[in-house]
Amino acid sequence: MLASLGHLPWQRIGWPLAFVAALILPLYYLADATITLLRRIAKREPFWAAHRSHFYQRATVNGFTVIEVISHVFMLNVALGALAAGSVSAGSAGLRLLLLVMATLLVAAVLFRFSRGKMG
Repeated sequence: MLASLGHLPWQRIGWPLAFVAALILPLYYLADATITLLRRIAKREPFWAAHRSHFYQRATVNGFTVIEVISHVFMLNVALGALAAGSVSAGSAGLRLLLLVMATLLVAAVLFRFSRGKMG
């Protein structure tokens, strides 16, 4: 679904403008999967085997309920969608880059929160 959503703006406005949007939309999933894979390879774990080391899985171990994890990821995806939409209508490459940085910081914040557990 995300791939098709990322593909739609490419057809309409051309690849240079839609590139950032296509990167922002799946950013949480790309970051979680990539970091988890690299971490498992670095620990010499069989990365092809079943595991529970994705950030969203670790969040439940760290005290988050399933509903809290889903809510965090849902709200993050809403924010990423807004940033992606903004990047499509942005008038400059600098603004698109700023929106990408904002998206990256939001994703990093959620991943960090999931890895540290609930506060208070």
